[in-house]
Order: sequence, then C-alpha cells, then structure tokens
Amino acid sequence: MPLAAAQKQAIEEVVNAITTATAPKGKRLLSAMFMSLVDPKEWPEYYEIIPDPRCINNIRTTLEKNRYRAALDAYTDLSLVFWNALYYNEAGSQIALDAETLKRLLETEWKKRPILPSPRTSPPPRSAQKVHKTEEEESSPPPEKPAGPPAAAHAGAASTKNTTPIIPTTIPAANGVSANHHVSNGRTAPRPSSPEEEVDVGSVADLQAHVPTERDAASEEIIRHLDKSLPRWPGFSEEGWTGNIKISYMDIVHAIKSHKDVIGNRYAFVLESVPERAEIPYLSLNTPLSLKSIESRARTKDYSTPKDFDTDFLQLFAKARRWHDPGSDAYGHVLLLQRLYQALTSKEPPHGPPYSSSTNFASLRAGPGAFDPDPSTGVTSDHVPTKDRKFVDLHHYKGWTINVGDWVHLSNPDYPSLPTIGQVHKCWVAEERHGRYSTLRQHGVTVCWYFRPEQTHHTSDRTFMEGEVFKTSHFAEHPLEDILEKVACQPAVDSCHGRPRAPYWYPGFPLYIWESRYDSSGRTFVKIKDWSSCMPEESRQSVPIYPFERFVPPRRLPSPFVGKGKNGAKASGGLIGGSIVPSSRVTHIIPISTSVSNATTVMDRSILSGSGLTLGNNAQQEKLPPETTKHFDRDPETDEVLWFAAPPINVAPAPVLKHSLAYLHFLAKKRKNGAESSPPAKKVRTTAF
Repeated sequence: MPLAAAQKQAIEEVVNAITTATAPKGKRLLSAMFMSLVDPKEWPEYYEIIPDPRCINNIRTTLEKNRYRAALDAYTDLSLVFWNALYYNEAGSQIALDAETLKRLLETEWKKRPILPSPRTSPPPRSAQKVHKTEEEESSPPPEKPAGPPAAAHAGAASTKNTTPIIPTTIPAANGVSANHHVSNGRTAPRPSSPEEEVDVGSVADLQAHVPTERDAASEEIIRHLDKSLPRWPGFSEEGWTGNIKISYMDIVHAIKSHKDVIGNRYAFVLESVPERAEIPYLSLNTPLSLKSIESRARTKDYSTPKDFDTDFLQLFAKARRWHDPGSDAYGHVLLLQRLYQALTSKEPPHGPPYSSSTNFASLRAGPGAFDPDPSTGVTSDHVPTKDRKFVDLHHYKGWTINVGDWVHLSNPDYPSLPTIGQVHKCWVAEERHGRYSTLRQHGVTVCWYFRPEQTHHTSDRTFMEGEVFKTSHFAEHPLEDILEKVACQPAVDSCHGRPRAPYWYPGFPLYIWESRYDSSGRTFVKIKDWSSCMPEESRQSVPIYPFERFVPPRRLPSPFVGKGKNGAKASGGLIGGSIVPSSRVTHIIPISTSVSNATTVMDRSILSGSGLTLGNNAQQEKLPPETTKHFDRDPETDEVLWFAAPPINVAPAPVLKHSLAYLHFLAKKRKNGAESSPPAKKVRTTAF
C-alpha cells in the first residue's frame, strides 16, 4: 500500500527542513553537497566502497511519485545519504561535519511528528558501516577515508505500477570503475579478456551515443498520448486451455497458498496483496478477482469446467504481473507461482505435496549467462535442434497463440524476477520412438535467447537504451509450461518512430528494443546491420507501427551494476575492465600531450571558431530550447538536430539544351517537301493471268 496522505506530507516537511537548513554563519545551504549524485567518472572508487548510494533529489522524486510503501523506507534512504558521507569522507572535513549536522536534524524533525513511526538510530543494513563491518558507536566518527564529495546517488528501486520493463536507472555516466566479476550462481568462472576484445568498434557517433540521457517531457507526452489511443488487448482466446486437470481444484489452491521458500516465507502474499478491484492501466480484466474468490468458488464447486478454473487463475497471474514492479522480488514470486501452477495443471504434474524445485520449477537447469551455447551442457545450443522433432505452425496454450517469430517471457531457473526473453524460431511436438513406431508427446518451442544488460559482461562506461536486449547465439528448447506471457521487441530504429501494431503488441505489455548482438564467449557487442538475417525464415516481414507525432529518441541509462558496489545487480553478468573507447582511438578524439611543441591539434569546426574575427568579442552561444527543436528532424544515431549552413538557393535550374524554333520549322518543311516530291508507289497486282 502507498503511504497515507498525512504521512507523506509529514515526510515532505522533514525533507524541506533538511534542504533549507543553513550554516550558523552566512546563508550556505548544508544540503547543497547532498542533493545530486557523485560523478562516477571522477570518483570511481566511491561506487566500490559505498554499496547503496543515495541522494536527496531522487528521494524527493520517489516521494512525489508516491512510490514508498512504508514511512521507514523513506527514513532509511534519507539516513543513508548521511551515513554514506560519514563513512566515505575524512573525519573532521566540512562534508562530514555537514552530514553529522543534517543526520541529527533528520532524527529531530522525524521525532517531532507523532504520525511517523519511530526510526532506528543505528546504520541501516545496506550501509557501508554494516557491509564492511566497521560500525562504531554513533557518537564516534567513522574511519578515515579520502576526502571527497558527499554520498549521493540515485534513489533505490521502489514499488511502482510500470507498464513496460524498466532497467534499474542510474543517471550518471560511469567511467573508470574497477573490474568486478559478478557470477552469483557459481556455474561460470570469470574469464580474463583484453580490453581490445571487449569493446565496440564503431564510429565517433557511436561513442557519443554512450552517454546517459533523459527524455524531455514533450516526448513522454507524445508516448502517453499514442498509448492511450491504441487498441486494448482483447484478453485470452478460447483455445489452449486445460481440458483435464489431474489434481483437485482445492489441492491446487492450497499448493499455491502454502508454497514457501527454504526459510519459510510464503509466496502467496504477492497474490493476496493485489486488490480485488485494482485499477491497473490497460488491463482488459474488469471483473473482481482475487485468490480468495478463486478459493471460495473451488470450495463450493462453482467451477463447471476445468477451463473456467484455468482461466480465473491465469487472469489472476496477469493481474499480479501488472500490479508489481517488473524486476522486483514480488514480481519474481508471482512468476514462480505461475510456473508452479502451470506444472500442476500439466499432463505430468510434479510429485507432492510438498512441491519443491532447485530450478524454481523451470524445465532447464540454468538460465541466461550460466553456460556457453554448447549441446553438451544440456541447456542451450548454437543451432536449432531437429532430432526427434515434428515441427508445426503454431501452438495454443492457456489462451495464448504462439507462432513462429513471436516474443515470449520464459521461466528463469536462476532469477525468477528476470524472466528469460526469447523469440520463437520453431514450434514442435517431440517424438518418442519405440522400435519402428513413434509417439507424439511433449509440445514445446525452440527460442533464441535475448540477454538483458544484467546478463552481459560489459565495461562500466557502457550505457544502454531503456528496455534494451541483445541477440545471442543461444537456442534453447522449452516446453509450453515454461511460457509465462507474450511480449514484444522491436528494432531500435523503429522504436524512435512508433509502437508496434496489434496483434504484435498491446499497451501494458512488456516492450523491448534491440540493435546489437552479444557474444557471451568473447563478451563483445556488435551492431546488427541486416535485421532480417536474425529473424526466423517464416517471419522476416517488418512489423507495422503506429507512428509518433515526431522522432522520439530513446532514454539511455548507465550500467545496472554501477553504484551497486561489489555485489552488483542480481543477475549473471558483471563489470569488466577496459573502456568502450579503444586506446588507439582516444588519441584521435582527445589528443594528449606533455609539451606545447609536440601538441597535437584538432580542427575545431564549431560556429564560433569558424566565424574567426568576424564576431569579435561579441561571440555568444545559446542552446535551442526543446520547444524549438521538436519541430526539426534529428539524426537517428546521435539524436542531434539536422541543420545546414545556409538555406536552399531559390534559383531557376539551368535550361536543358533543345533545338530552336527556326530549326524545327526547317525540319518540318523538309519532311513536307520530301513527301510531295516522291513518286507514287506502284500498285500491287492482285489478279492472276
């Protein structure tokens, strides 16, 4: 539940008190150094030492959007701003003194408001004091650290109602964070690679594109306006539902409600917390539905057919997926329970109760990033398997129609909150051979995996488009029970111009974009030039789009591992050493020299330098506002406004060479005179002698 209005107002008053506090002498704002985040390019070691950075600006934004679920979550974020500064900066420095003053002010202002719960006085669990096990008494200063900027970074991820998958946002560009390998499942050992093999080799425009950018408000309004006008998802179809459920309805409901993790936490809370009449944008389900209502109908035997029971549960899971934030633990619990339900209603349900699985009920033993594409691993291959497979055109499964070329979310055995993204390359029915005969049994699909940024190894200065994924050479066979929902993915060039048309995508469905291929063995990224070569042969036609009013550039985000400390994001990828810009190219882009005589010059092609002495001392440079630039075309690669040095010249084109009228008159008279002076043609004899 979001914060109550009274609590939200009280927290806003506390934040205002902190941001308006001034020094005893003068009008210096104490919070000035804590408002924005530290530039990772200038302070890379900060993100290695501080595991959970925070800043006041992003905390205020999260509060304004009502994303905090509890008042103490806001207090924890505010206190982390000052605990991080006390840990990182030298004791007695001005930043440390300001942090200590504001921390005491936070505690005082918080306690003044009885509507707010009592806060903790010790450092939060994710503070540097706890993580590095150097916590001391509250009154004592933290260990000596190099003097530097205040502890500030983006606000932590909070629960929101997102309609598209969002990569964890960290606004600043990072450059220089030390190499950290993040392999949490222990299946793949880190492999050393040289920087030359880990970078993109592209143009200067490509290098300029690797800068975190925010989308302007006008572009966001264009996207919202188009999404509101698009047709809604009509709901599940009438085909593919379970006709015979071997387990009783009440046993299935009890299995979902009572499923726990290894330490005894119930997962069903993520379904029970969804209101029966939740207002979720773009959701086609309008009737009240909850786990409690399904249990009540099952107990009174109100379901006349297995299809009715199956439909209610799938609609409940669809509702819960839209209610919880994509990528959150609650979202992962919903997907895990959905995969358990689909296993219980399959032709061969698992043994139980109790029901347990080391792969979170997924059919494969490992997810993206665990192994290279090798058939011997039993996970993925570098080609589409064909042995003992009868290929079909499509599958119907639980209201979904799965065609070749469709994009789907699949159950991830390692991280349920990050479902595997795949494009269907084949639909098949497995054949089990018994001597001379074969029996058709399991139905499934062969998909090509697309990796998220969290599932790749990349340099710390690499940025990603929002919702960007990468094509790989991993082909995996999944039974239909692994399919969680259909999604959409479009090329980056198309995403700047519009949304996919129905039935390829509906508002509210996850939407990804792609423009590069990722080699998990070499840890390299390569821009895709021929899009059709990456698609299945049966579906290489372009997807039509609903166009935007104008060009809308994508939002670029930093690496999900920047600002996370050594633990990084919860995924199979990680940071590697090196830079996107190869060392051989840096000297051409930014010449470095130690003496004036040997300095390498770079031609300055800006307007100011080109004007020379014409402008004199009156040279000025102004940036065009968004209200003006929105009327002009932009370069799709660099997002720069296209301009020309001068307007088009309004001059008539040179006339085409042609004959004069006198000469044409002479030719006409010559033809006429020749026709009159020629002898008459002889008559042809038509009768015989």
